[in-house]
Amino acid sequence: MKRLTYSLLFLIIVMAACQKSDDNHPPIENGLYFPPTTSGEWQNTAPEELGWDTDSLEALYTFLSDHGTRAFLILKDGKIVAEKYWGKNILNTGDFNAESNWYWASAGKTLSAFLIGVAQQDGLLSISDKTSDYLGEGWTSLTKEKEELITIRHQLTMTTGLDYTVNDTYCTDPECLQYKTDAGQQWYYHNAPYTLLKDVIASASGMTDNEYTHEILEVPTGMSGTWIYNGVNNVYYSVPRDMARFGLLILNKGTWDETELLSDQNYFSEMTTTSQNINPAYGYLWWLNGTSKTMMPGITIPLNTSISPDAPEDLIVAAGKNGQFLDVIPSMNMVVVRMGEAPDEAQVPIIFHNQMWQKLNPVIGRQPVM
Repeated sequence: MKRLTYSLLFLIIVMAACQKSDDNHPPIENGLYFPPTTSGEWQNTAPEELGWDTDSLEALYTFLSDHGTRAFLILKDGKIVAEKYWGKNILNTGDFNAESNWYWASAGKTLSAFLIGVAQQDGLLSISDKTSDYLGEGWTSLTKEKEELITIRHQLTMTTGLDYTVNDTYCTDPECLQYKTDAGQQWYYHNAPYTLLKDVIASASGMTDNEYTHEILEVPTGMSGTWIYNGVNNVYYSVPRDMARFGLLILNKGTWDETELLSDQNYFSEMTTTSQNINPAYGYLWWLNGTSKTMMPGITIPLNTSISPDAPEDLIVAAGKNGQFLDVIPSMNMVVVRMGEAPDEAQVPIIFHNQMWQKLNPVIGRQPVM
């Protein structure tokens, strides 16, 4: 009932909106700055230098503080323009600051999508491979014929066809993974099949998730997070600047400075564009703005709206429980990070995300139009 109420509220708010942001910005020629990978140095640009409205920035900070935010960063052309911290750290032992770790929740799914792309690029797997090639026959309770329809790509796109009406959609045991329809025939934000991607990567690479992430992603970019089990879930924790580093890597299409981590641009494009025709707002574990329809977690009925109508249309989002957001905006050479407590009762507070952009637009001089 709560999910249905939230979905209806979201739809009403979006349909009531009468403004749409102007996204006719010419592409910015790439001139990205990349911070060193072996130190905490990171160049800054003052908001005034960009002509940003500092009064509106303070109003944005107040809004974020009032809604449980712990960390907020904006990168423009790779440089930090805004960085603010509030409240206590995750252990409640001191103030939250740039060195404090926080959970990514489902925003960490995008790390897995990136790592799968590198694994395919390196010949360790193909996303068209059957999942059972890596997890073994019987990883579900399906018949062999139906199980073999499920591929890695279906795991990346939330289209495995597994039953989402089971008691626990996080459970990865075979008895929890039951047949509902053939793979590719439904979209549902089902965590269990995603969680098993870590075992696919481990089987293909011969490394643990932390070992593979460290070698492929963290060392080249200077990130220093870690995967930690929370029940059955495997959750990535890091400092906020690590999330910003990953956003900068995605902004530059998988290349860190001059080092290509993901050179397969076909995969990168597939990852960050509509991956199937059921939910146009979903790529490979990335959320996509600017689509005419969106299916949100926990619902099976598409809403006739984009994710955040007041945000740029080319925005791609790593979104996690309680409002963990990594926004990448290619047309503006910009990355936005928000970490913190839940700003409202929604599991993935998309309404808050759009409100954040309503506050951010006047800061950066992005004028809404009718």
